[in-house]
Amino acid sequence: MKLMIDREKCIACGQCKAVCIRDNIEIDDVAFETGSNCFECGHCMAICPSKAITLKIFKGRENRIEDYNPRELPVDYHDLLQFLKQRRSIRWFKKKKIDKFTFERLFEGAYYSPSAQNEQDVEFVVLDSRLNDFMKHVYDIIKVEEDEFFRIKEFGDYLRDNSTKQFHPLLWTGQQLILTFSTDKTSAVIANTRLELLAYTLGLGGFYSLFILKADEIDHEKLMEFFPEIDKDKHMNSAFIIGYPKKFFKRTIPHKDIKVKFM
Repeated sequence: MKLMIDREKCIACGQCKAVCIRDNIEIDDVAFETGSNCFECGHCMAICPSKAITLKIFKGRENRIEDYNPRELPVDYHDLLQFLKQRRSIRWFKKKKIDKFTFERLFEGAYYSPSAQNEQDVEFVVLDSRLNDFMKHVYDIIKVEEDEFFRIKEFGDYLRDNSTKQFHPLLWTGQQLILTFSTDKTSAVIANTRLELLAYTLGLGGFYSLFILKADEIDHEKLMEFFPEIDKDKHMNSAFIIGYPKKFFKRTIPHKDIKVKFM
């Protein structure tokens, strides 16, 4: 059994049963758990009007429980859309680095991110002091494709002699990197996207690197040698260079039309 149901508080309203997608709750005089298939999504806990249900895994974390009015969203459609319009990739950064407290504020966005099967298996790595070592490790893996991609060749040339280069071919002027690992790619992408959007509210910016992700695609086992504490079944699914923007953009630009089919 994974739920704690307070029989004194339960009013047997049936709302918990109605939102349980695993048929794990039935109603008699009070709600009770069948023990069949709970995957700890927390829907029953979040909807109970009398606060009678608590997941056992959340015991001791009551400070994370927060009531809100579902009919009063803190942002409307137009504000959120305008925010999304103003998001652009940032590659020119100030020399100022992001401190640990600010990073912790960013990860609050990922903390509340959904994940496949509610596994919540996303892990983050913030590379700062070991960033150069990691990038050399990445090059050792992706250099097999430098004949196909000139940017990878530029990266190798930069590592051999960066005295004549204005910026890093993969990091540009970035000094800090967030890597996202998970067994499910979608979970990682959603989590990092939420983190990224939250970053813009704090005056930060960044961009995603597909070349860094190539290291996982080409040789996952060798890549994970750099991260011995992370489960080898998890893949690096997002690489986000982040920092304080040096350049600020003033207007939107058109995008290619997206294709939508209603069937």
